[in-house]
Amino acid sequence: MGASGDNRPPFLGLGGKNPAELFGALPTPCYILDEAALCRNGEILSGVAQRTDCKILLAQKAFSNYDLYPALAPFLAGTEASGLYEARLGSEKMPGKEVHVFCGAYREDKFEELLRYADHIVFNSPRQLEKFGPSAKKAGKSVGLRVNPECSTQEGHEIYDPCAPGSRLGTTRAQWEEGMTPRLLELLDGLHFHTLCEQDSDALETTLNAVSQRFGDILPHMKWLNFGGGHHITRPDYDIARLENCIRSARQKWNVEVYLEPGEACALNAGYLAARVLDVFRNGNTHIAVLDASAACHMPDVLEMPYRPPLYGAGESGELPYIFRLGGPTCLAGDVIGDYSFDTPLREGDLLLFGDMAIYTTCKNNTFNGMALPDIFVLCSDGQLQCLRTFGYEDFKCRLGSG
Repeated sequence: MGASGDNRPPFLGLGGKNPAELFGALPTPCYILDEAALCRNGEILSGVAQRTDCKILLAQKAFSNYDLYPALAPFLAGTEASGLYEARLGSEKMPGKEVHVFCGAYREDKFEELLRYADHIVFNSPRQLEKFGPSAKKAGKSVGLRVNPECSTQEGHEIYDPCAPGSRLGTTRAQWEEGMTPRLLELLDGLHFHTLCEQDSDALETTLNAVSQRFGDILPHMKWLNFGGGHHITRPDYDIARLENCIRSARQKWNVEVYLEPGEACALNAGYLAARVLDVFRNGNTHIAVLDASAACHMPDVLEMPYRPPLYGAGESGELPYIFRLGGPTCLAGDVIGDYSFDTPLREGDLLLFGDMAIYTTCKNNTFNGMALPDIFVLCSDGQLQCLRTFGYEDFKCRLGSG
């Protein structure tokens, strides 16, 4: 390591131990999933569910490492999926739990198969509801429609704002008036909205007011209301009391069952990405360290959000004496993780440990430039390390051709 210790939330699972002592023998880059941290998150979510009588689902788009589903299952009502494969995964790997599905548009040739796995199916538009709703209802599924309350509460994350003008996600009230009919309304069991991204419960409160203004006359006729995801419930400073008031208010006002489907909150600060420094050099006034881990390939949200992941023992640029720009080994000029500062200069071979790497990593990574996928390990609750999966050349090759 090129810096001192760290006791921030992303690294509390290390128990004060130096990452080099814990993970120094592991091949890099590699992901390490923290079982105890997942359970702590589950306990927080379960507490909310018990106190408010709501149901909380794992949004698999953020975390799909099914070997860890048994750690989360006792605390959750089930899984949320964005399509057929996630629905099947949730059904198979969290058996006996609910499986909810939302997709922007369903494929006709896959819908019958989807009905085998899903319990709740949410449609994006009245047109999709008209096309697939009757068969879903006939199969005994609970049918919902995603609505767009046209209330943006995000700043700086436009790519993740479903309420932006011209959004393709969710039905606005104008679209409802244009496309809904009494026959379609009879198919509906619930409404769904998803407008948040890594936000606190004040944004949910604002959104709920907008939902009430635009769809409050519809909700008394529904059985359930799904608040979607984006709730950072397990973040240390999250206002849980306000969230619980929102849930109780909705239940009382509309007599509906309430669902939440967080992804990040389930696996927040519950994983790491270990990497090593391959080269160190200087370009003008910028000190650069090239790692064996890539932002573009192994932590895509760094470029998409954009997002600056926490790094064990490092500070913000300028906070500590030695500043380095960390980048990956690919040919993409923008494959840059960020500028970090350290107590001592980085050297070739140093082990670096990024935190909060359980979410949107293993489920989004890629092999651009022929980069190898990082192996996946679990830091078990008893402190033992277990290898879940290793990757090699065939994992890169098999996606591109016949064999």
